[in-house]
Amino acid sequence: MGKRIVLATFGSLGDLHPYLAVALELKRAGHRPLIATTDIFREAVESEGIEFALMRPGSAELGDIAQIVHRIFHPVRGPEFLMRELLMPWVRMSYADLDRACADAELIVTHPLAFAGRLISEKRSLPWVSTVLAPLSLMSAIEPPYFPALPGGGLWLRRLGMGTYRMLFSIMRHIAGSWEKPLHELRSEIGLPPTKQLALFEGQYSPRLNLALFPSLFAEPQADWPANTIACGFARYDGSTVAPDLKAELDAFLAQGEPPIVFTLGSSVAMDAGDFFAKATAAATRLNRRAILVTGQDPQSSMPATVKAFRYLPYSEVFPHAAVNVHQGGIGTLAQALAAGRPQLVMPAAFDQPDNARRAVRLEVARTLPLQRASVEAMTENLAALLTSHDYQARADKAGETIRSQNGARGAAELLGV
Repeated sequence: MGKRIVLATFGSLGDLHPYLAVALELKRAGHRPLIATTDIFREAVESEGIEFALMRPGSAELGDIAQIVHRIFHPVRGPEFLMRELLMPWVRMSYADLDRACADAELIVTHPLAFAGRLISEKRSLPWVSTVLAPLSLMSAIEPPYFPALPGGGLWLRRLGMGTYRMLFSIMRHIAGSWEKPLHELRSEIGLPPTKQLALFEGQYSPRLNLALFPSLFAEPQADWPANTIACGFARYDGSTVAPDLKAELDAFLAQGEPPIVFTLGSSVAMDAGDFFAKATAAATRLNRRAILVTGQDPQSSMPATVKAFRYLPYSEVFPHAAVNVHQGGIGTLAQALAAGRPQLVMPAAFDQPDNARRAVRLEVARTLPLQRASVEAMTENLAALLTSHDYQARADKAGETIRSQNGARGAAELLGV
């Protein structure tokens, strides 16, 4: 029999899907994967024939998810809320749950927010592989990320040299240090020696192997990445097969006219969408273009005949048929948008999304407009530029061919199965 491999993750669907992709490849290779995560995703995991284990916090502890999303995407205070109020109060529960899940494990694989994984690895002497989903997590001073809380994303600091970024990272580390007090207390309670490493920074990386689940096309490996980091490519997963009636409804709309503009905000940002989809409809109308809205919520009952709204669609079913894809820049959404080979308008909200958007712009397949600054006029202007440029489409085609030729999930599974 193959290895018993536990994959621990926490977050949105964008934080689940890459691990489902890897787990499916591990299962195909004869291994026995198990995904430990919040109970919200039990059905999504088990529907793919992958074993599930609860790792709290779950629905009972989290409460109103929409309210959490509103607070977590605050551009300045979001990270502190995530750590102090969403994760650290439940870290002992997470540890107990994951420890049970690892009873017969031969390897544990962790998401950056699965903090209990490292503790279990040390306590059980269990081999551990860490992962990062987006380049922001690697905190490179050589190729620094975009920080939306700083003017201009902080990119102007590059003129001052790498030392300035190292100082910035040190300040961030100092601020975040107090957030992790419960985690360090737990280390002591279970008999592990103290560490100065922080889970949000250097403490999240396994010295054995750190898998970057994105391609070098998106972020070239840098000399200051953590040791033993390997870029595998995007681990793309797009949910279960679309229902036949939903597919028929989509196909019928696509057949009625020219390719539409597709608007979505992913699974999390969509919970706090405000008037985004109303603005999207207005922008498409001004451009005299058809549109598809993937809202993540029950769509409005009345809208123009040229606009079709769906609560949910697998992106792989709709993105390739778009004239332009408009999205929030979450790494899972962006991976599907790049693979689709269509121009993009990336409208990031927070966390890794602004940095992901900058990288898509650097590939010259996208334009970016921060979600907080979105207006009908700004959306219309950016979409018009994308729709009238053959260069964006040509570069998107080329990038799409590269992304589709890679199977990051299979590459990761091969490394984990050794």
